[in-house]
Amino acid sequence: MAKYKRILLKLSGESLMGDQNYGIDPKIIDTVSSEIKDAVALGVEIAIVIGGGNIFRGLAASEGGMERVTADYMGMLATVMNALSLQDSLEKKGVYTRVLSAIEMKELAESYIKRRAERHLEKGRVIIFAAGTGNPYFTTDTAASLRAMEIKADVIMKGTKVDGVYDKDPVKNKDAKFYDRLTYFDVLRDGLAVMDTTAISLCMDNKLPIIVFNIKDGGNIVRLLKGEKVGTLVASESYEG
Repeated sequence: MAKYKRILLKLSGESLMGDQNYGIDPKIIDTVSSEIKDAVALGVEIAIVIGGGNIFRGLAASEGGMERVTADYMGMLATVMNALSLQDSLEKKGVYTRVLSAIEMKELAESYIKRRAERHLEKGRVIIFAAGTGNPYFTTDTAASLRAMEIKADVIMKGTKVDGVYDKDPVKNKDAKFYDRLTYFDVLRDGLAVMDTTAISLCMDNKLPIIVFNIKDGGNIVRLLKGEKVGTLVASESYEG
C-alpha cells in the first residue's frame, strides 16, 4: 500500500535534457514515464508540473535584455512543449493523461479548472499542469506549490539531477554537505536550492511537505511512495514523515 494517496510531482525542465545541453532526451522521458506508470499501478493519484528550462528560461532571457513579461510567457510555452512530450510517452505506455494549461490553447490542452483536475485524478488519470500559473513573474516552483494545495496533494515530490539538497553544488564541490531533512525555515534562512522563496513560503504556511530526490535513479518514485527514505525531506519540525 502506498504511503501517499495523491502527489504533485515537480520535474525541472533541465532534468529532461539528460546529457544534452538543450531539448528533450527521449530516453529520459521514457524512463520517467515508466516510473510514473509504476506509481499509478500502486493506486496513487498523480499530478505533474514540468519546468521549461531545457527549452527556454524566461528569467535568463530577461536578464539578457528581453522584456520580462514577454520572456516569462515564452517560458510558459516551453512548459507546454514538455507537457505534451510527457503525455505522448505516458499514453504510449497505456497511462491515461490530461494536459491542463493555465493559458487557453484548446487545440492542445484543456484549460485549468480546479474541479476538473480533481475529477480527472479521481478517475485515475495523470494530470500534467502546463504553462505555470499563467502569470509572469511566477516560477513553475510556485505553480507546483499552488496546484498541490488546490488539489489537496499529500506531498510535493521534486525530481532533480542530484540526490537531494546540499549546502552547495555537489557537482562542483566534492565537500558539499547532504541534508536528509530540513525545515522550511532552514531553507529560507540559508538560501538553499530547493524551490524559490515564494514556493517555500506557500508550503510552509500550509504545512505541505516537499521531498527532493534524484529522478535519474530508476525506481525512486516508487520507493518514496512505499515509504522508503530517499532524498531530502523539507517539512515542519513536527511532521512525522
